[in-house]
Amino acid sequence: MIGPYVLPDEVFDALAAGEGGRPAVLLLRRARRSRNLLLLRRALDGPCGGAAEAAAGLLAGVERVSPEAARSVIDGPAFGTWAARTLRDCPAHGRGGCAGRDLAALTVLAAVRAAHPARITVPVREGRLALPGLGTVTGLGEAPEALVVVETTAGPEGSPDPSAGNCRVRVRVLTAAGERVLPRDPSRPGHGWQPVAVLDARHRGLALRLPLETAVPELPALDTASAGPAAWRELLRQAWELLVENHPRRAEELAAGLNGIVPLPAPARGVASATSRHAFGTVLTSWPADPERLALTLLHEFQHSKLSALTDLVTLFEPGGGPRLYAPWRPDPRPPGGLLQGIYAHLGDLAFWQDRSGRRHGPARADAAWRLAQTRAHVERGLTEAAHVRLTDLGARFLERLARTVRDAEGDGGGSGDERLARAVARVQAGDEAVWRLRWAAADDAGTDRLAALWRSGRPAGPLPAQDVRAATGAVAGPGPEFGRWAARQRGAERARPAREAADAVLAAPHRAQGWAELAAAAAEEGRPGADLLRTRTELVRHLLLRLTAYRTATPPDTPSPRRPDPLALAAWLADTAADTDPAGAGPTTDEEGAARGTPQARPTRPARGLGRLGRVEPAESDPGPEPLVGDGFTTPAESGSGEVAEGSARSTGSWPGAPRAEDAVESGPGPEPGSAAEPVASVEPGPGEGRAAGAQRGDGGGPGQNTGVSMSQNARSPLAKTSATG
Repeated sequence: MIGPYVLPDEVFDALAAGEGGRPAVLLLRRARRSRNLLLLRRALDGPCGGAAEAAAGLLAGVERVSPEAARSVIDGPAFGTWAARTLRDCPAHGRGGCAGRDLAALTVLAAVRAAHPARITVPVREGRLALPGLGTVTGLGEAPEALVVVETTAGPEGSPDPSAGNCRVRVRVLTAAGERVLPRDPSRPGHGWQPVAVLDARHRGLALRLPLETAVPELPALDTASAGPAAWRELLRQAWELLVENHPRRAEELAAGLNGIVPLPAPARGVASATSRHAFGTVLTSWPADPERLALTLLHEFQHSKLSALTDLVTLFEPGGGPRLYAPWRPDPRPPGGLLQGIYAHLGDLAFWQDRSGRRHGPARADAAWRLAQTRAHVERGLTEAAHVRLTDLGARFLERLARTVRDAEGDGGGSGDERLARAVARVQAGDEAVWRLRWAAADDAGTDRLAALWRSGRPAGPLPAQDVRAATGAVAGPGPEFGRWAARQRGAERARPAREAADAVLAAPHRAQGWAELAAAAAEEGRPGADLLRTRTELVRHLLLRLTAYRTATPPDTPSPRRPDPLALAAWLADTAADTDPAGAGPTTDEEGAARGTPQARPTRPARGLGRLGRVEPAESDPGPEPLVGDGFTTPAESGSGEVAEGSARSTGSWPGAPRAEDAVESGPGPEPGSAAEPVASVEPGPGEGRAAGAQRGDGGGPGQNTGVSMSQNARSPLAKTSATG
């Protein structure tokens, strides 16, 4: 039996406000389990079905005798990513290495937990047999596969019933070269056996139990004292105590939804982190070094998991070709889904820094107040940028609730409303956006030539040329150390550099991006005419300045000299008509990749209700189609605890079956100050609100007072058996 999940209004609104509580997380977890079952059914019906059939049969058998053991695997870190990868890109299909075979490794854990006898063939790669949730058998040589045998024996009382607690399990691994027997207690290391470490934390009755899933030698050595399992346990214990004491409602969500940590290689500076949209509740992170940073990482990344699961159930924006948008926490252009993911994840950061700014003292308090003000500014600017996303009615409602949370948080946090602090954050924001525009936005030559002719003739500028934001390809780094040093100075500066002085510096070196950053910040702080254009159309002002300067240089000496071009004057001249074109400065562009992708049938889009002073959401002309990933993988510098960069910086080299890969990463966690030391990040296209699970149809949803119908299948009693039977 397959039926719809119903997302009650109060649950939707609570999630939109940034939390939701334990009941909402449990609902999202059940919905994701159903999605995984539908993906399994689709995989079995596809070209990889034959390779996965035996493992699916074993999992169904386990589910009949121990539903909880089967659910623990279906909900686990590896299952969703395995299913999505098998359906999306199985390059080895038909060549003996089909990804469908990897399901066998996942089902061994279910058989062991249920004490269910099993014989299943599992692929071996580079002499290693990875069993997610259990551990890794090493030293298997050239064997391409191994037969894993799970045997159960009666305990001292003679009953083989695992529920009685007296059933013993023995796991044997057989290859052509011989046999290996795992330790009686698989959590203990043995010859050629590396168990998965389990991290336990408990405080005030709330408990976490998370596997530290790693099976790859390239990852940080987990047997070292500084970052081994014992160090992770102690760090998690302290972080968990901080969360339970200071964020009890969010801690309840984490206890209900988190299911694993995957260590990542450490970046050159700070902490790398990410989330896979297919692995609900799994956090990928490098060694965080202190409990505060780990607590922030867990809050931030779990926000991504919640939104990814929510967008399985409801559509927040209309897919299709769409704009590449500015996100102040990222160095690269974002698709609409990636922008929404980043906004939502920053609500976790906002709550964290509100609490820390009220508890710290001295320099630590000032630092927390800066992070809080910066995070709030990031969210507000992201909400303004969301005006270019074609929101559904539910999407508009979602952002309204989210904006209300941000407004309600204003004025709290111990000094976050200080005028000097607000000016410093605004300067950094303006400079960062100007540098971003110079990097990614291309000025139109013909349009710039038309504007240059109008300027020389003394006429009004008229409509501004259309904008074109380039797509990011390959690795993407931050603005660079020069901008980072300037941004750091702003925290102690009373005011910006005088705008006139900054404009003269730009005239002397118009190709220097840093000069434009200082000019945009100074013009905004002084309230100069055209200040918005210096931030949101920086590339146009610079291109026009260069054209006019070249024309003046080429003018014969005996001809009347045209007006001297000046960036402040040019921006003010352009601003006379800019308000009639694109107020937020990042109009829609064509997304060729999105246009090529298949898109779900769009529902009618209505203008969104206003977001107050945070900006009014209006539909854009187009937006991107389904994207397989969501996320904002991040890097946190050693002296920082907030900010973000692109998802690929949190690159997983894991090879265990179903391990989240870099391209599966979502928008992720706290990252560097704008312009901090450049950390390379991979360019991928994440975004929530995209694809459906196999066979599912999205509900149209409803307005306030109505339950939101969703299509994610909810299978009666025996989910695995029912899904296998009905698809």
